[in-house]
Amino acid sequence: MPGLLLDTLHGSRGDAVPMWLMRQAGRYLPEYRALRADKGGFLQLVYDTEAAAEVTLQPIRRFGFDGAILFSDILIVPYAMGQDLAFLAGEGPHLSPRLADAALESLQAVPERLTPIYATVARVSAALGPETTLLGFAGSPWTVATYMVNGEGSKDHHAARAMAYRDPSAFGAIIDAIAAVTVEYLVGQIDAGAEAVQLFDSWAGSLAPDAFERWVIAPNARIAAAVKSRCPGVPVIGFPKGAGAKLAAYARETGVDAVGVDETIDPVWAARELPAGMPVQGNLDPLLLEAGGPALDRRAHAILEAFAGRPHVFNLGHGIGQHTPIAHVEQLIATVRAWKG
Repeated sequence: MPGLLLDTLHGSRGDAVPMWLMRQAGRYLPEYRALRADKGGFLQLVYDTEAAAEVTLQPIRRFGFDGAILFSDILIVPYAMGQDLAFLAGEGPHLSPRLADAALESLQAVPERLTPIYATVARVSAALGPETTLLGFAGSPWTVATYMVNGEGSKDHHAARAMAYRDPSAFGAIIDAIAAVTVEYLVGQIDAGAEAVQLFDSWAGSLAPDAFERWVIAPNARIAAAVKSRCPGVPVIGFPKGAGAKLAAYARETGVDAVGVDETIDPVWAARELPAGMPVQGNLDPLLLEAGGPALDRRAHAILEAFAGRPHVFNLGHGIGQHTPIAHVEQLIATVRAWKG
């Protein structure tokens, strides 16, 4: 029997609300910090299949979440496309050569860089019980492109946005290439045991409406259609962070099965404006989880009540912060588990 989370992503709604948290496998957990210290750098940890599977399972053992999400990174796709990837202490990820300076055609694809990720998925799948849904993921083309073009993260994604305006043909080729690899990557994860997949578009909010249609909605629609064609019945969750009012168009036009809602969106508005019956995921502010206290319970109840009329997966509006106290996560779990819609 499928678990509560998978049932909800398929459109069922019952008395209980499933939950998992973005970045639930990570630095706020002492067991993760101990393993990271033992294994070394982040990329080494991702590519150590046994260790990556262990990290994926740690929050399931501790908290009993309804979903386990693969421990990996969205930049594995450009790494497989031929960019060099390094995570530098205190600086974050660096990709080279940056596509603001080099042609896409200069990259030499290394598809075998995806193989260890599939092995991690298979290892986790074998370890999970049927009540826990295994989620795979990838970055959406726009967000991944911002890193590929600039070579690193940026506040306003200037390099990618400028390239998209200045040379939309060249930028479109980058988007298309990312989308093609992403389809193969998600299908590979599903073949290895992922029961649902999420597309993270963390920087979707930096785009104007027409650019959002072209660089977020259109490529995500192609990816969702291709994955659903090759893997019928596997839910696709789309998460365009910062989309604001454009979220409704994203939900209608991309063909995703469920949509993630970030903390800046009023859940009452989302419940009213998103397609009827579409499962939603979200949308507690990660900083409120870090703060804890009575305000955490009040906001969790408000979110649960707002989405009570449709399938709802309780989650954060983005990833859990590294300084979040475990007691606050336990408080949130107790609140969600006790709620009766």
